[in-house]
Amino acid sequence: MAAMAIILHLETATTNCSVSISKGNDTIALKENNAASYSHSEQLHIFIKEALKEASLSFSDLDAVAISKGPGSYTGLRIGVSAAKGLCFALGLPLISVPTLQSMAHQVPLKQGELVIPVLDARRMEVYSCVYDANYDEIRETRAEIVDEESFKDYISDEKVYVVGSGAEKCRGVVQHPNFIFDESVVPSAKDMVSMAFKKYESKQFEDVAYFEPYYLKDFVLQKKKKKA
Repeated sequence: MAAMAIILHLETATTNCSVSISKGNDTIALKENNAASYSHSEQLHIFIKEALKEASLSFSDLDAVAISKGPGSYTGLRIGVSAAKGLCFALGLPLISVPTLQSMAHQVPLKQGELVIPVLDARRMEVYSCVYDANYDEIRETRAEIVDEESFKDYISDEKVYVVGSGAEKCRGVVQHPNFIFDESVVPSAKDMVSMAFKKYESKQFEDVAYFEPYYLKDFVLQKKKKKA
């Protein structure tokens, strides 16, 4: 029954290696470590086993696997998606994908009229960003963009606009408006995937396990630096 669905959530898009297990809309186990050095390849499977043990469950109890699909670290996303697909193939489970920036948006309590702009640090003055309203509905698509004085000017209003995530510090010094609030402490976490993943589970919005790929924004990430003359 959907109300009792047990879902394993994997979040590896950034430095935070995060695993949670949910039952319905409730998180019943969480293991995560946000370290500057990416150690997902060593930690992810250990965290999965520890989360199952904490929840007194086994792999056979799972109803689905949810993966944070990006954007984010190329290597981190590959590790997470490979693990999720492997589990789905082995256990015959459906795969659910959750946009990384949307799960970050859910960490910010919003009043009507307020907006949240999750921003992940890319490189130099570049960020991955998306804009969500107070219902956490996307009102501007995910982009890879260079931060400048014009960034997000279309979203200036009388209400607060929260700019959150590892790219917030870049924005703080450039985007000038009293209603903009910057918080670089927000990191993607598997605990914030739960409500979105469960909603997708109920409506059977599953990915094709064989063909699913993370949302890399690849053409942006893999630009090469120009060589000095």
